[in-house]
Amino acid sequence: MKKIAFFCIPAHGHTNPMLPVAAELVRRGNIVRFYSFDEFKEKIRATGAEFISCDSFLPELTKQEEINLKNVSITEMTIQDIRITLGMNDFLDKEFKSFNPDVVYTDSVCFWGKLNAWKHNVPMVVSTSTFAFNQMSSGYMKNSPKEVAGLIFGLPRVSKELKKLESYGYHVKNLFSLIQSDNNTDSVVYTSYSFQPYAESFSDHYIFVGPSVFSKVLPQKAKERPLIYISMGTVINDRPDFYGKCIAALKDLNVDVIISCGNAIDREKLGTLPDNIKVYPYVDQLDVLSKADAFITHCGMNSVSESLYMAAPMVLYPQTGEQYAVARRVTEIGAGIMLNDDSSEGIRAAIQEILNNKAYGAAAVTCSADFRVCPGTAGAAEFIENAPHSSDGIDIISELNKAGAKFQLLYWLIVIIAISLVGILVSWKYVWIIGIAAGILSTPIVRAVQKRKYARLLN
Repeated sequence: MKKIAFFCIPAHGHTNPMLPVAAELVRRGNIVRFYSFDEFKEKIRATGAEFISCDSFLPELTKQEEINLKNVSITEMTIQDIRITLGMNDFLDKEFKSFNPDVVYTDSVCFWGKLNAWKHNVPMVVSTSTFAFNQMSSGYMKNSPKEVAGLIFGLPRVSKELKKLESYGYHVKNLFSLIQSDNNTDSVVYTSYSFQPYAESFSDHYIFVGPSVFSKVLPQKAKERPLIYISMGTVINDRPDFYGKCIAALKDLNVDVIISCGNAIDREKLGTLPDNIKVYPYVDQLDVLSKADAFITHCGMNSVSESLYMAAPMVLYPQTGEQYAVARRVTEIGAGIMLNDDSSEGIRAAIQEILNNKAYGAAAVTCSADFRVCPGTAGAAEFIENAPHSSDGIDIISELNKAGAKFQLLYWLIVIIAISLVGILVSWKYVWIIGIAAGILSTPIVRAVQKRKYARLLN
């Protein structure tokens, strides 16, 4: 029996996968103390874990901060995470001394969980609610110019907040050391090895357990006519315009439609609904997906995992860089198509393509079978119980970094020689052009070199 402390941010997509793991650890005789927020209290208590409320440590937000968080601003989320960590410092110091956990199981972006595990020298396992992202797999993300600009201009604010951690005994190199996956940290990832991009680049400190769900129900697709399910998740779901387009697109098709839109939308804004379309604030998503023939989704990892687990192909409508990475992987395995045209005509065409081309459904069935043979919650629980782990294999990322450093040195040596030759033989007036071109080309060239090195290491 072990004492295990769970930590998570106040977000459904991050909390929900941890719940079946908590239930399994309790079933195996462990004591689980789950530090979370009141909206998840009943769900957590249902697992048998002890619920510890952290609501009192949530900082007061300005209207602009609320808007930034709702728009999934990395800068704002980072700053609020740091402020919560500082607010919980004295409380968690006492908790770690009194509870004295054997293991900390913390969400990958829950700073107060990670930082206190390091501070109190307790073995830590990270709960990874999306793909594991390192320098290889992060290439799957496609951040919008707005997201990139927000991150760049927000760095001074983030750096200022990070410095405050030092005086509390939290030693942090930089933001990326807090959020990026590395090959030395024990991590549970809720997908399969096959579905994880660049899975071979992750060490034995990682276990890919498949979707973390309570349901063991098998897909049940037999019915009179196709069922279409639509959801934009629990964060960016205030989209009456998009739901309206979906209703217009599908009202005349011989299909049934279920829309789950959360509480953010005034149901009256959607007008009078056709007989074949039903709208609910929330549904039992796994149950609906077990019957669904197509799923229009924002591509949150939980939603996509549940869809594939229930063999439902998808129309993919990502809203963030992380969601784009998930959507890209779905298209690679052939279980969905991107919604590049979000007009009513585009939505109708995408649904008809999914329904008429059985290859999408077949790919989803194959992925469902792959997910169902993963270690699952039992594997995750055993991994957590036996932390910390060791890794005997080659650290591919470390090898890539070494190769990249050597190439960078050679690359800039050649650039300096080229600049000198042009300056001596032609004119110093034009050498700045070579310097700018070399700077622009260095990143894609280094990435290409690392990909070749990666292929050689795998062989």
